[in-house]
Amino acid sequence: MSLSGSPEIAADESEHRRVRTPQPLLDTTLDQLRTLVVVHQEGTALAAARLLGREQSSVQKQLDTLNRNFRDLCGEPLVLKQGRGKSALFTETGEALVERARDTLDDWLEAVTDSRRRVGGSLRVGTTRFTLGFLTPAVERVSADFRTEGVDLKVVHLRTRNLLEALRANEVDLVCGSTLTDVGSAPPGLDVLEWRRSGLTLVTNLDRRLVPGSAVRAAALPRLPLVVAGSGLVAEFLRGWFGADYRGALNLVAEVDDVRYGFELLSSGLVHGCMLVTRGVAEAAVDGRLPDGRGLRALDVLGDLEPKLEVLVGAFARAGELRRHDAGHPLNRLWEALQRQHSEWRERSPDRSTAGG
Repeated sequence: MSLSGSPEIAADESEHRRVRTPQPLLDTTLDQLRTLVVVHQEGTALAAARLLGREQSSVQKQLDTLNRNFRDLCGEPLVLKQGRGKSALFTETGEALVERARDTLDDWLEAVTDSRRRVGGSLRVGTTRFTLGFLTPAVERVSADFRTEGVDLKVVHLRTRNLLEALRANEVDLVCGSTLTDVGSAPPGLDVLEWRRSGLTLVTNLDRRLVPGSAVRAAALPRLPLVVAGSGLVAEFLRGWFGADYRGALNLVAEVDDVRYGFELLSSGLVHGCMLVTRGVAEAAVDGRLPDGRGLRALDVLGDLEPKLEVLVGAFARAGELRRHDAGHPLNRLWEALQRQHSEWRERSPDRSTAGG
């Protein structure tokens, strides 16, 4: 009876192959693999160098080393030079190795991230500018103990549109900020510490005779001169209410990348109109916490259009991750500090949360 297919023989053969790994393969570094993947992604050594923050000569030297080593190992190089300005041409071996390199890097990063989370040696928290004021007191509750225990706590600034994407991609362990949801719902696959739910608000420098009262209907927005952000929660609201071509349905007097610039436009009087923002941002402006918003008036937007949408502001973690760790894990301790912070602020201001978003 042949034993060549037995698990024991296969294990012995694998062990032997690992021990006898060719030196050119052993000399290949993760840094070289990353360069290979980025060149394939960007098309040229120059573009890859820009993305990696290196000189083109450094990237080309790594490619030359890989080509030399894998020509010895496999009989052909990985990447062929094309004419100036043309994308690099990957050989069949190069294409196969790029896929393997990408998988190798992803596997290592995932293993390191899992170990880091399990041990609790570091914690990465993402926050938007408008929820930093809520996160800061909670961090202060735990930071002294974290320093004593050697826990490395990093706070990362994120834009609202990248918030949950960064969390789901394992770039951060917890985020504080806002997301758009259907009324009463929550984003799937996440644990949520809810701070508030709200609709949109208009901040305006228009005379009260032009926009009277304290609220406007969403259906009335096309009749108003509007300042809107080109991306983020507000754009998602407008896309849901007025379709992908919402710009054509509305009277846009300005489109901005950052609400702070929108506040500057309105406060300066260069533009007369209404800017759509989330309620937390409007409250921060009216209260003087955003100096560029002083002197502007706020009006709630009544959600009388379908779909029924709202902004959910809070802290978010990947579903089940808090339960996978004991109560002493840094992630759970920071989450508990956020819960206590929220409870105290609600006691002080039961009718209005101080969390932005």
